[in-house]
Amino acid sequence: MPSEIMHKLWASTVKEFKLLSRDIGGMAILFLMPLALLVVITIIQDSSFKAVNSIKIPILLVDYDGGNVAQTIIEGLSSSETFQVIKGPSEAKAKEQVFSGDYQLAIVIPSKLSEDLAEKVNDNVEGILSAFGLEEEGEDSLPKEKKEIKAKEVRLYFDPATQGSFKNQVKNGIDKMISKIETQTIYKSFQEQIGDEETPLFETESFISFKEIVPIENEKEIIPNSAQHNVPAWALFAIFFIIVPLSINMVKEKHQGTFVRLRTQPVNYATILGGKTLVYLAVCLIQFALMLLVGIFIFPLIGLPILDVSGRLTLLFIVALFAGLAAIGLGLLIGTIAKTQEQAAPFGATFVVILAALGGVWVPVFIMPKFMQLVSQVSPMNWGLSAFYDVFLRNASIKAIVPEISLLFLFFLLTTLIAIIYNEKKQAV
Repeated sequence: MPSEIMHKLWASTVKEFKLLSRDIGGMAILFLMPLALLVVITIIQDSSFKAVNSIKIPILLVDYDGGNVAQTIIEGLSSSETFQVIKGPSEAKAKEQVFSGDYQLAIVIPSKLSEDLAEKVNDNVEGILSAFGLEEEGEDSLPKEKKEIKAKEVRLYFDPATQGSFKNQVKNGIDKMISKIETQTIYKSFQEQIGDEETPLFETESFISFKEIVPIENEKEIIPNSAQHNVPAWALFAIFFIIVPLSINMVKEKHQGTFVRLRTQPVNYATILGGKTLVYLAVCLIQFALMLLVGIFIFPLIGLPILDVSGRLTLLFIVALFAGLAAIGLGLLIGTIAKTQEQAAPFGATFVVILAALGGVWVPVFIMPKFMQLVSQVSPMNWGLSAFYDVFLRNASIKAIVPEISLLFLFFLLTTLIAIIYNEKKQAV
């Protein structure tokens, strides 16, 4: 009995392989398009990363102040590896150039910023010293009539096409510079009021700094690169895109009468699906292997970071195996339910994109709204991507990825079971 089942499964597998191998163009697209997608996306993202770090962005700066505060801001921006400061003639002209897309950013420093800041700080320091009885006696100790000093604002003009992340980065950087300038001005004012100007009473250098601690393996820091992020993400996308040809072929077999002929044979639907599973699982694993080879051998030839898979190959293929099963289970379900190719193809392709978006392939899950973060937890692509990242970026063991691959396997069993039950009920009608 077991040998008979295995014989039927093998026959179903051979039949599926022959059908798939006859479509040479489809096979080429199935293997080559994911590789092209991987290379193009990685080049774009790696180039963007290099651009942010090596190419200076020209920005306009209009200085109506001319004091030490403006000079400090200009020096801080000029010394950064991000900006090339170009002095603008006027605020109106700078605004026009930015809003027309000639520049991404214009910074306008208001007039008398340095003067008013120094006066405001001096007034505050004198008030503090007076409250503690530390002011010097004499004519200068008489109460002064304080004039109202209006708060200043450094105006920023952004190109409307500028991304929000760039805006936040610029605003945080300038805010940090302004805060440092204000702190140093306060220290300087205290120094002038109660100390010897030649002997500093305060240290103005930052006491707290930040240092990134990265994982270390064999006494070397493990620094993730664009290849380690892109290969698992787009390999997973390609694996799940197997849904489209699988579901289309199932619908085509219905229309060609293949399923009708199979029903006259002593072969159950589970055996038919088993043959399809074995063939398309092999396709998924070959796709994944080709993507790894591209990352290891092709990426360095075109100036991209090499994909390091040392010590990870077994775990990577385990994750790819279970991700392939989950994708095939979904494809079997869609192919069973769909009545026409027009239903299977658009729905399958769109559903893969939705799963990819929810799974974190397009946008990281942690920056999604809270509700979408919860929804993403039910995406099989999220489980697969988490498992890949655990292996690639976190050096996880087999024990750490058991929860994700278990969910992927359960997803395969559930979708396949639903497909079998649906088919039996449909045939019984």
